[in-house]
Amino acid sequence: MKHFFDWFAAEGLAQAHWLILGKGPSFSQFRTRPDVANYRLLSLNHVVREGPVAIAHMIDIDVAFDCADAIEANAGVLVMPWYPHVKNLVGTKTLAQWTAETPSLQRLADAGRLLWYDLSTSKQRHGPGPLVRAAAFSSEAALNLLATAGVKVVRSLGIDGGTSYDGRFADLKDTTRLNNGQPSYNVQFQGFARTIMSTRIDYAPLDLQSPIRVYVGSEEAQMLSVKVLEHSIRRHASMSVEVFPLHRADITFAQPKDPRNWPRTPFSFQRFTIPQLAGHQGRAIYLDSDMLVFRDIRELWTLPFDGADLLAARSADHTARRPQFSVMLLDCERLKWDPASVVESLDSGRLDYERLMYDMALASEVRAGIDPEWNSLEHHEPGRTALLHYTDMSTQPWVYARNRHGRLWMRELLSAVDDGFISVDEIRDHVERQWVRPSLLKQVLAHKERLSPLSGWGWLDDRRFVAPYRSIKRA
Repeated sequence: MKHFFDWFAAEGLAQAHWLILGKGPSFSQFRTRPDVANYRLLSLNHVVREGPVAIAHMIDIDVAFDCADAIEANAGVLVMPWYPHVKNLVGTKTLAQWTAETPSLQRLADAGRLLWYDLSTSKQRHGPGPLVRAAAFSSEAALNLLATAGVKVVRSLGIDGGTSYDGRFADLKDTTRLNNGQPSYNVQFQGFARTIMSTRIDYAPLDLQSPIRVYVGSEEAQMLSVKVLEHSIRRHASMSVEVFPLHRADITFAQPKDPRNWPRTPFSFQRFTIPQLAGHQGRAIYLDSDMLVFRDIRELWTLPFDGADLLAARSADHTARRPQFSVMLLDCERLKWDPASVVESLDSGRLDYERLMYDMALASEVRAGIDPEWNSLEHHEPGRTALLHYTDMSTQPWVYARNRHGRLWMRELLSAVDDGFISVDEIRDHVERQWVRPSLLKQVLAHKERLSPLSGWGWLDDRRFVAPYRSIKRA
């Protein structure tokens, strides 16, 4: 019996683009999308019965028994863990033992069509080669399997989250649907995020625009907070993401004639460059740099516009604040913004600064369609808050050590350092440039989420520290 990774390398399949097929509702598009022909196919579980695939992947031996005829007829190879699960529990019998007593598996093995790998759910490993990681669903293992094998591009149909199957699998809804005790197929996306984060594989559902494009209002002095934000986005994102600090676009605005219309910060007008940077195509997300994300940003990316060309964050029910434009989803095809037209609108008197920035009046139709959980101002509720916005510049965790939610930002920073996403040298450079508080470097080196007021170290340095925002010239 062949090892999956040896076979995959020998076949030279890492350069191919792969499509993973699951039983979710979007599987209905499989027969109608012409772009399916551009991919090698990997089916999950019972999907193999729907037609030819290069790889049929299963974790449970029960599924291999159920689909024995379909596997022999439709699958190029069957790929399973060395210790297959039995009725959703990690098995103790090896794939070789199952094969010896199962004629259909033996025929596959004899033909070189049965492949094995080591899965992380088993306490034992069979032999050399990578360990494939999964927590709850076979889709997690399949994506990790391909990424570990060196595949660069993977798409999917039928891996949708939620609790539903496509109609073709209605006969299975009472026998296999969520029979592992999980509340929803959304749980699989946590595993996807880990694989994407660790391997940088280009993964997305075939029916969604990819990658998610996030543009961040920024200047160079804010790059540490931008990178911490980016790490928090990537750590939870179940599809590929690109994060772009807007100050690096090197697009300049002419100064409006009226000083009352001058930008209040170096990054005030940056958001109006996004449609141009995106080629006036598809969607884009705008975020401020002083934020932290706790949920899958795909939730924000897939919100319906419902006729609007810009979605803004609505205020929490207990406030009367207008829509918040520090978090936006933009329809770049409909938004014809460019730097010259922004300044011309101000100079002609059609707009003033307040209407431009606080009403986003350059957009044809603005809708406050983003939940307040995606712009939680200085408030964090575990399990609910999707995005924490550190709006008080004087207490932001990178300039002030005692922010009441500072430990959350420090936890993300330390995780980014541990992952090699941010280097200690970068933090040291920011301290030396006086862009962040001096105690931050000491806190990172000590790997502490909090600074104790009684410890004394760093506090005197911080007292002499002047945060960069205090030097911003405001009109």
